[in-house]
Amino acid sequence: MESDNSTHIVCAQCGAVNRVPAGKIAAGPKCGRCHTALLTADPVDVDPAMLERQIQKSDLPVVVDFWAPWCGPCQAMAPAYAAVAHKFAGRARFLKLNTQDHPEPAARLGIRGIPTMIVFSGGQERARQSGALPQPAIEQWLQQQGI
Repeated sequence: MESDNSTHIVCAQCGAVNRVPAGKIAAGPKCGRCHTALLTADPVDVDPAMLERQIQKSDLPVVVDFWAPWCGPCQAMAPAYAAVAHKFAGRARFLKLNTQDHPEPAARLGIRGIPTMIVFSGGQERARQSGALPQPAIEQWLQQQGI
């Protein structure tokens, strides 16, 4: 956060970094470049470049679900992760990265099993949770991270 009390939010559509006054985050701000909603309640599927941009440029915590379409526990956890993203909308950016299509970020981050959720803040990994969790456990874990 900057001293002018604004938050940098990276548009998941075009990658533009938008400076949003803190009081306007709940009002559904739109991207200054592409005019799409900056904060959606649904998790956003990203590629490695967008993942890196979100982690490095966003002032909001970034929660990433690393998953694969063939992974049964990943599929089982997906509705719970989406429900948590809705409940925590505006407090963090919720992303999903398909490790089958994009294995390099998972390898670089040392992910050994999926699903794995990682919280990034200030460009750094802050917490990691491997294995499928039900919605209440995901919520509790995020609250423990200050989200």
